[in-house]
Amino acid sequence: MAIASGKPGVDGLSEAVGVLREWQYDGAPMQLHPGDLGWFWRSGAEATAEAVRTWSRDGQILSVGLLDGPGLLRLTIAPDALRDEELAQRLVEDVTEPERGVLPEGKVNFETPKGALVQDLLSEDGWDVDEPWTPLRRDLTEPVEDPGVRIEVVRPERAHVFAAVHRAAFTGSRFTDERWHAMAAGLPYTDARCLLGYDDQGNAVAVVTVWSAGPGRPGLLEPMGVHRDHRRRGHGGSITVAAAAALQELGSSSALVCTPSSNAAAVATYTSAGFQPLPEVRDQYRDAWGCHLRRTESGGGRPKTGGVAPLCALTAERVMRPDCRL
Repeated sequence: MAIASGKPGVDGLSEAVGVLREWQYDGAPMQLHPGDLGWFWRSGAEATAEAVRTWSRDGQILSVGLLDGPGLLRLTIAPDALRDEELAQRLVEDVTEPERGVLPEGKVNFETPKGALVQDLLSEDGWDVDEPWTPLRRDLTEPVEDPGVRIEVVRPERAHVFAAVHRAAFTGSRFTDERWHAMAAGLPYTDARCLLGYDDQGNAVAVVTVWSAGPGRPGLLEPMGVHRDHRRRGHGGSITVAAAAALQELGSSSALVCTPSSNAAAVATYTSAGFQPLPEVRDQYRDAWGCHLRRTESGGGRPKTGGVAPLCALTAERVMRPDCRL
């Protein structure tokens, strides 16, 4: 059967979230998590459905992607399809050709699990790798220590407090209590918690949201932040420990988080909370002025290496060297 791609619609989000839960396991490469869809849900179910893409064969979903911004597709693949050639070829075609409605023209980023065949194919096409990110993991099979501070599980009537600390923790954040309520109404939030951390004076100083993928599966921290007026006092480490404890209560086998490797303070905070750094991961990106060859010349597969020269996707002219740059 051929690969079919499309948007799931609001009614199809439950299936997409369900397969994302099934694909999480300890030892898996860092990948799209149901919590990523859950955090995006703050924009509402319709916006989330519009941002999600699925790739299926014979009615079975093989890949789920999230357009987490106009030029960023975050995507994961069923564990037994990471090296599926038909799927990889279709993914390459869909992310390379803007008219397919997955990624636009210009510079774009594409996140996939390490070891996926699609990464190899895009590298052959000249896609580069972006700045490194550091995934971190904490095993939850042993008891989690007390965070040493007051922690509150956020209820609907306290959403405004969570939103205020979040805005103070992230520059440019427009998070509101209305967005919290939209997120909390989403399917993934069934297995999630928002936490507030307080200092000794009773000030709300830190926030975190944790997302379980179900018992025995890795959970995710997304996001964690400390109020700008209360940093460098250990609050980040304390609420991260509390996040690990909350995921353990939800039945998670481990806790995961990922941060830019350049953010040394964040890496140090997570490490101080018992998280262990894993090998770095990188998005792939297509530069706006790179040479990208149309696959229609080769019947939808790899660009031709002989015969008629392929077309440059930017100039529509024949190119003789696959490494050309405009």
